[in-house]
Amino acid sequence: MAIACGAALAALTAVPAQARDTAHRAPHWELKDSGAADVRFRGLSAVSRNTAWVAGTAGTVLRTTDGGASWRNVSPSGAADLQFRDIEAFDARRAVVLAIGEGEASRVYRTDDAGATWTESFRNTDASAFYDCMTFFDSRHGLAMSDPVDGKFRILSTGDGGRSWKVLPNTGMPAALDGEAGFAASGQCLVSSGPRDVWLATGGGARARVLHSADRGLTWTATDTPIPAGDPARGVFALAFRDRTHGLAVGGNYTADQPSPLAAAVSGDGGHTWRPATTPPPAYRSGVTWVPRSRSTALAVGPTGTDLTTDAGRTWRTVDSGSYDTVDCAADLGCWAAGEKGRVARLED
Repeated sequence: MAIACGAALAALTAVPAQARDTAHRAPHWELKDSGAADVRFRGLSAVSRNTAWVAGTAGTVLRTTDGGASWRNVSPSGAADLQFRDIEAFDARRAVVLAIGEGEASRVYRTDDAGATWTESFRNTDASAFYDCMTFFDSRHGLAMSDPVDGKFRILSTGDGGRSWKVLPNTGMPAALDGEAGFAASGQCLVSSGPRDVWLATGGGARARVLHSADRGLTWTATDTPIPAGDPARGVFALAFRDRTHGLAVGGNYTADQPSPLAAAVSGDGGHTWRPATTPPPAYRSGVTWVPRSRSTALAVGPTGTDLTTDAGRTWRTVDSGSYDTVDCAADLGCWAAGEKGRVARLED
């Protein structure tokens, strides 16, 4: 199945656009029964075509190792009041999950035994902090980010796989704009590529920006994007970098039924500059991922559908109308999406 799905994505890239609809059917999402219809999953980590983790409302964490045919509820005990928005899994047994919210609602848990037990490794004690997203460079080094505290985004760092965390100094962080924050919509407002590069997406301020660090979060530079901002509901919601140079940004206005022009942008210089997509997704998108083994194919998702690009983000076309909040692909071309009402799906050809 991995070969078949990969062949379909490769075909989309190789076949001229005018011939694709008749010569090749686009890959599509196949819904998997998560058994959690009352949960909204905004956290997702694709380990492979067989193994994936999802995290969401009511402190829920689910895990599959059979391609979504069955799901095991591996939620941390005592977490029912928490809102999980990001999960990063290293394999079928090890994962780190982030709960968001003001003050002590922002927490991090880690498991080493496939979710049988969890250890709380961080609990925020600053009432003005609100953690949104996290990312890992490798199985040891990772970061989490909070909305601005004292006028600057706050960065949390781990060097032992999420077992312990420390707040990094903010001297290398530029000042936040008035009203600027991150969006805890898909676990993709903080992303990394390679051993040291990391990017942070913002909205809510006068301009939607992307901040970049090349030293694991110690110093940052900020760049404006063409994605509209100027409103608490607008900005960049998700980022994806296939290497330290080529990046995608998606977002828009998450308010239902509001237009989202210029909802995607692309960078070819590591996020130093951004240009708008020539044909962006038609509506707000909250998640985005590159498809492995391709230099030009990526997927973006949101409540009104999924869009595909086969030219590295310059143009997008809608390939599915289902509602998803987040999307992720594993190295073996196992691509997954998750969202409201317990929706979890795997990409099939």
